[in-house]
Amino acid sequence: MAKEIQFSLVYRDMWQSSGKYVPRKDQLEKIAPVIVDMGCFARVETNGGGFEQINLLFGENPNKAVRTWTKPFNEAGIQTHMLERGLNGIRMNPVPVDVRKLMFKVKKKQGTDIARSFCGLNDPRNITDSAKYAKEGGMIAQSTLSLTHSAVHTVDYYVDLAQQLIDGGADEICLKDMAGIGRPVSLGKIVEGIKSSNPNILIQYHGQTGPGFTPASILEVARAGCEIIDVGMEPLSWGTGHADLLMVIALLKDAGFSVPDVDMKAYMHARALTQEFMDDFLGYYIPQRNRMLNSLLIGPGLPGGMMGSLMADLENNLKSINKWLIKNNKPSITQDDLLVQLFDEVEHIWPMLGYPPLVTPYSQYVKNVALMNVMSMIKGKERFSMIDDNTWDMLLGKAGKLPGELAPEIIELAEKQGREFYTGHPQDLYPDNLDEFRKEMDENGWDYGEDDEELMELAMHPSQYRNYKSGKAKADFEKDLAGKKGAKKAASAPAPQPTDGFVPKTLNVDVNGEKFIVAVTYGDTAHTHVRQEVRSSPRESTASNDAEEIVAPLEGNYHRTKSASETAVKIGDSIKVGDVIGYIESMKVYNAITSDKSGKIVEICFNDGDAVDEDDVLIRIQ
Repeated sequence: MAKEIQFSLVYRDMWQSSGKYVPRKDQLEKIAPVIVDMGCFARVETNGGGFEQINLLFGENPNKAVRTWTKPFNEAGIQTHMLERGLNGIRMNPVPVDVRKLMFKVKKKQGTDIARSFCGLNDPRNITDSAKYAKEGGMIAQSTLSLTHSAVHTVDYYVDLAQQLIDGGADEICLKDMAGIGRPVSLGKIVEGIKSSNPNILIQYHGQTGPGFTPASILEVARAGCEIIDVGMEPLSWGTGHADLLMVIALLKDAGFSVPDVDMKAYMHARALTQEFMDDFLGYYIPQRNRMLNSLLIGPGLPGGMMGSLMADLENNLKSINKWLIKNNKPSITQDDLLVQLFDEVEHIWPMLGYPPLVTPYSQYVKNVALMNVMSMIKGKERFSMIDDNTWDMLLGKAGKLPGELAPEIIELAEKQGREFYTGHPQDLYPDNLDEFRKEMDENGWDYGEDDEELMELAMHPSQYRNYKSGKAKADFEKDLAGKKGAKKAASAPAPQPTDGFVPKTLNVDVNGEKFIVAVTYGDTAHTHVRQEVRSSPRESTASNDAEEIVAPLEGNYHRTKSASETAVKIGDSIKVGDVIGYIESMKVYNAITSDKSGKIVEICFNDGDAVDEDDVLIRIQ
């Protein structure tokens, strides 16, 4: 009798791996019954990871979205599963135990059956904690191996890790091939190794397709005993996403497996709806490059979920670099030039940083360090001139144990900066704090929500939830979307022909009362960049003409502090070289900005949260 293979549609991850945003609640509600009608899915990924944070970013209540989205699958008997990041819950930084426990209880009440838990460092302590909390909340605990390919990430390493997770309470094992760089034969051996000691453990394979290995990997893991395969579907399969459902069915059917049939009428309906959502607004955040396979990704091993946002954000980094190059009479570079330099730098520094598996959030941290190194070296500076605090926490052991050893220069840099390494249980560093958020909810008169889901959301995503409640998130999103639509319209309009040797370089565009500057080039390689021209007037100033300037080393959003426990610098404060004078939030992390001068602050040039460009003056001192 042919072995049966089941499928899970990772509809959420399809979007996040392709671009920045995911469908709205009304769009999810529209397509869910059509996915049910396709008749071929045993499971559907419904929430978790960055999904709910993204809902908040465009001003939508994620809890209502999850309940609406899971309901049709629950009623149809299709299991639902979420992705959660172990110590980091469903955000990018560590979460206290009481918040983690509440999350699992809420998600089960909202209709999510399975918690797929991973640790970006593959530290079994973080994953087994999640398995325990998931079971306490009534969920199935699926523990995850974050797959990559390196000198330390061997078949034996993963088989041993899986056994630790099973011994720690895992009900199922997921092979998370987040960058699609797992070598097919090795993946098959990992499955065989797990099954040899645990023949009844269910194994699910999740593979992104970026470099192109995934179809072969699917065949190998299926032959080795894997029972469920994660798939995507057109028009968002392949590229930085996932293998297409129809291809996987044909592949496995030819190999002699029993696979479910697809209702093609429903498939085409779901396909059309997905395209409709792209045309509505989601397509504005999906770079065309992300729709392509790219074997250059084999080297750096960056995951599809991160590549989706990286390519959307890289233009800003390129603009900053070229601004500096032109200012210093050097030739500008292209996005391809920058991408290759970035990939090479990731390969170079990854072993130096202890081989963290390149999965969220640690893929972002490695990429951020690499990109900062590239930007620094282009400007004649040294590597590791700026490492953000989140990355330092990873390097120091505060998020878990790194798989490899740190390079001597990283250890030396930590010691030079007075940083201490940590070897205890990571969770011990992050005490319970739900009571703080209960107090905030009460003071604001906010409802805790059904099953305390709103309390959980505030505790999990404090700043994003506050911006959602105030309306700022929705306003910012609508402004950003209007700018993208305005830029597209400006780019598609017939360009005025140059006359008398005059070539326009920018256009001023007014979109619903918001001012934008659009940079335009002519010719076959023409492209358009848009940025909103907003500059807040300085909040404070007592500066005279001889004041010295401290400038921003990169673009992003300026913050005077990154937590309520810090005290912001103010006019009149005396600072010395090395003092932290604020933070720039860029590439999903906070970068501490230190003073390169000593003196008394006489001017603070930006309001908290303002967007700044590289070389903008942040503070003046005398």
